[in-house]
Amino acid sequence: MTSPARPRPGLSPTQQDVCAQVLATLLPYRRTLDAAHQERPEDFPAQLRQLAGPVAAGEPIRFTLPGFPCKSPNPAKVLGHLPDEGERLALRFLDALCARVAAVHPPGARVVICSDGHVFSDLIGVPDPAIDAYADALRALIRAEGLTRLDVFDLREVYGAELSHDAKRALVAAEHAPSLESLRAQTRCDEPTRRLYQGITRFLFEDTASFAGTRSALQRDCRRRAYGVMQRSTAWGELVAAHHPGAFRLSIHPQPRGSAKFGIRLLDAPDVWVTPWHSCVVEHADGRRELMRRADAERLGRPVLREGRPSHFVVG
Repeated sequence: MTSPARPRPGLSPTQQDVCAQVLATLLPYRRTLDAAHQERPEDFPAQLRQLAGPVAAGEPIRFTLPGFPCKSPNPAKVLGHLPDEGERLALRFLDALCARVAAVHPPGARVVICSDGHVFSDLIGVPDPAIDAYADALRALIRAEGLTRLDVFDLREVYGAELSHDAKRALVAAEHAPSLESLRAQTRCDEPTRRLYQGITRFLFEDTASFAGTRSALQRDCRRRAYGVMQRSTAWGELVAAHHPGAFRLSIHPQPRGSAKFGIRLLDAPDVWVTPWHSCVVEHADGRRELMRRADAERLGRPVLREGRPSHFVVG
């Protein structure tokens, strides 16, 4: 049995209880590969420490969530290159989660969506203009839905509009990325890192719409690019932390207990790696919604339009 978390210096018993209640609000949505068991706030001391600062100061809790980069370039997985029902539901979920946090911590909470498409665009095969269009539409969707607890942060906030996207990517990597050698070594000896590498490799393989070489050559290319994605993901995380000190770090990837990051599940999906930008929404007859590949969704339901564009599928 896990021993109770140690009291955090500077926090009263009431404030410690608030930290635990906030974390208990998040736990039902934790994205993990760990074997299922009853989890308690005291199982996550790193996250309790992240909450201690804003709770002690009586300030809003700031969550940072790298993700929402762009739609997959594979048309068998998504409905188009702009946000659709998947993003709309995920954004609503995040805003509602902040509202639930406010019920136990009255100063409330905000989620800063750290849209990272430009960080990876050359590695994932999505043009930078398409990423701009996605990020702009994401901001417009947040405004249209009245989601007042959400913000969007991307490379434009960091480096402005003067530098090229290639120059911005080079700066991020040069200032914050780990060496390829250290990343390879970590992948060999650390199980969560190995799983992340395998998950990214799989997504890159699935998302490659056209490749002139053989299947084995594509697999080698995806393994190479996966290390690049991981390097830049680490770099982006470091940059986000520098611009948002003291924030509670969420992740769209599964995270083990003990990690400084807390994996968050945005919507139901049969695969814990699936996100709204790698899939589309299927709404079942009982109202349940889940994410799946477009090719699979088309076999189950009929498409629904929103503002003249395909939005999701309905079964029944």
